Amino acid sequence: MADEMIVKELDHVVVRFSGDSGDGMQLAGNIFSNISATVGNDISTFPDYPADIRAPQGSLTGVSGFQVHIGAGKVFTPGDKCDVLVAMNAAALKTQYKFAKSTACIIIDTDCFQKSDLDKAAFKTDNPIEEMGIKQDVIAAPISQMVKDCLADTGMDNKSMLKCRNMFALGLVCWLFNRDLAVAENFLREKFAKKPQIAEANIKVIHAGYDYGHNTHASVDHTYKVETKSKVPGKYMDISGNKATAYGLIAAAEKAGLRLFLGSYPITPATDILHELSKHKSLGVTTVQCEDEISGCATAIGASFAGALAATSTSGPGVCLKSEAMNLAVITELPLVVINVQRGGPSTGLPTKSEQTDLLQALFGRNGESPMPVIAAASPTHCFDAAYDACKIALEHMTPVVLLTDGFVANGSGAWKLPDLADYPAINPPYVTPEMKDNYTPYKRNAETGVRYWALPGQEGYMHILGGLEKDSDTGAISTEPENHNLMCRLRAEKVAKIPVPDVKVQGCVEDADLLIVGFGGTYGHLYSAMEEMNHAGKKVALAHFVHLNPLPRNTAEVLKKYKKVVVAEQNLGQFAGYLRMKVDGFVPYQFNEVKGQPFVVSELVDAFTEILNK
Repeated sequence: MADEMIVKELDHVVVRFSGDSGDGMQLAGNIFSNISATVGNDISTFPDYPADIRAPQGSLTGVSGFQVHIGAGKVFTPGDKCDVLVAMNAAALKTQYKFAKSTACIIIDTDCFQKSDLDKAAFKTDNPIEEMGIKQDVIAAPISQMVKDCLADTGMDNKSMLKCRNMFALGLVCWLFNRDLAVAENFLREKFAKKPQIAEANIKVIHAGYDYGHNTHASVDHTYKVETKSKVPGKYMDISGNKATAYGLIAAAEKAGLRLFLGSYPITPATDILHELSKHKSLGVTTVQCEDEISGCATAIGASFAGALAATSTSGPGVCLKSEAMNLAVITELPLVVINVQRGGPSTGLPTKSEQTDLLQALFGRNGESPMPVIAAASPTHCFDAAYDACKIALEHMTPVVLLTDGFVANGSGAWKLPDLADYPAINPPYVTPEMKDNYTPYKRNAETGVRYWALPGQEGYMHILGGLEKDSDTGAISTEPENHNLMCRLRAEKVAKIPVPDVKVQGCVEDADLLIVGFGGTYGHLYSAMEEMNHAGKKVALAHFVHLNPLPRNTAEVLKKYKKVVVAEQNLGQFAGYLRMKVDGFVPYQFNEVKGQPFVVSELVDAFTEILNK
C-alpha cells in the first residue's frame, strides 16, 4: 500500500469493463457513464457483447465488454485502448487484455481465477499474469468473497449475492476516479424501484468496493481526476443512439402536430427503439409489436394513410422482408420513416456487431424504379437530429425515408445536451386546402417540388384510391398505359432529387489539404480523430463526412474534385466509394475498407492514411 496517493490529472481516460455475459458489465458501464456525464464530462461508449443469450460460464466466446471514453473536453470515439481494464474472470483477462494500454491499471476478481476458470480460458499455468507477460499495475482482489461477506446479513442466497459483483468493481473504479456515488445510488433505486431490497444490496456493495480502494489504496500509488472544461450551458444526459432516435421521432411528431405511430417487430440491435417509444403513450405515441417484419411496415403505412407520423424500425434482415411494403409506400407516396440499425451480415450474420454493409440495400434494394431519400446518423447523439430530419423530409415531401444507423451508434452513447424544440425548423406537411376541393385528384402535385398533396380519410370531397398498382398521373385511377408509367417513374424520381439537403462540410485543412478523407454515418468520430491526429503531426488532411446520401449534397462533386488525393473509408467492401463513382464523373478514390463487426481503430486509420499520403 502506498503511503501517499498521487492524483493524476488527465484530459481524457478510457475504462473497459469485461466479464461473463451475466456479470452485469453493461450495467456497470452504463452507470459509470451516467456518473461521468452528470458531472459534466463528455463521453463516448461502446458496448461489445456476444450474440448468445447466455454463453457457457467462463468461456472465451461468452465475454461481454463495455468501454467508455471520458473527456474533460469533447471526445469523438470510445478510444482505441483503455487506461483501466476490469476483468471479472480469467476468460475476460485472456480476451480483453489486448485492449489495455501498456500503462493501464488492471482489476481482477481472484476468486474467478481458480483452476477450472483457467482451464476454460486456455491458460497453461496457474499464474495468468506471468503467463501473459502483464507488467502493468494489477489490483488483484477476492471480489466474490468480499461481496458475500458484505451481504451476509441480508438473507440473500449465494447466487443472488454474486450478481452484485459488478457493483463492487464499479465502486472500486469510482474510487479510482474520485467519483461521487450519489448518481449511482439514484440510478439503482430507480432501476429497481419495485425491488428495493435489490437496490439497497447493490448500493451497499458499491460502497464496499469504494471503501476497499480507499482503505487499502488497492495496490496502486495513484488515482485519476478528469476535470470538466467549459461546455455550452444546459442540461446534459448520457443517451444511447436508439433512445436518441426515439426522442427525435417524438420531437418531430410534436413539431408537426401529429400523433406518432411505430409498427415494429423485435430484432437486434433495433429493439430498444420500440421499447423506448412504448413508454411514451402520454406523448401521443402508439406502438404496435407486430407478428412479423412485413406487418410492422404495413401497419405503419396504414397509420400514415390515416394521418399519423409513421415509422418502422428494424435491421438489415428485416429490411429484406419489408422491401415490398416499403415499395408500397413509394408508389402511394405516403410519408414513412424506415429505421435500419445495421448489423453484421449477410443472413443472420453477426447480430450484435456493427457494419455499414446495408448502404446499397437502402439505396437500391427494391424492385422497380423505387427512389427513397437516405440519411445516415453520425453518432449516438446525432441520432436525434437525424431522426428529426428524416421525419421532416418524409412529411414535407410525401415519401418514405431510410434512416441508417448501426450497432455501434445505436448501442453506444454520448453526453447529450437536451435541446430546445423551438430551435428546430417547422415541419409543414403538404395538406390539401379547401380551394383544391373542386378539382382534387390524388396525384395533383406542387409544381415546384413535385410533391403530391396529402388528403386524409374523412375529409369530404377528397375520397381517393391508393394501392400498389400504378395510377394515372391525373385521375389516380389504375393505369397500365406505357407513357403514364414512364411519366410516374420520372415524377417520383424527380421529387426525391429535388429535396433540398445541406452542403457537405469540409473540416480540417479545408483549403490546402494533401488528403481528403471521405466517410458516412457512424464512422465520423474515428475519422475525425484520425484527421486531428495527423494534422497535429504536421500533415495536411481534411474530412468530408456525409449524412445525406440520397439525394447527395449539391456540392459533392465540387468537394471531391478539389483535392489531389481522396480516400473513402467505410465499414464495408467499398459500397459508398462505388456509389460516389457512379454519381461523380471521373472520381477514382483510394479506399480503406474493413468488415470486422467492430468500430475503426484510430491508430490503424492514421497508419493507412499516412501510407496513402506517402505514395
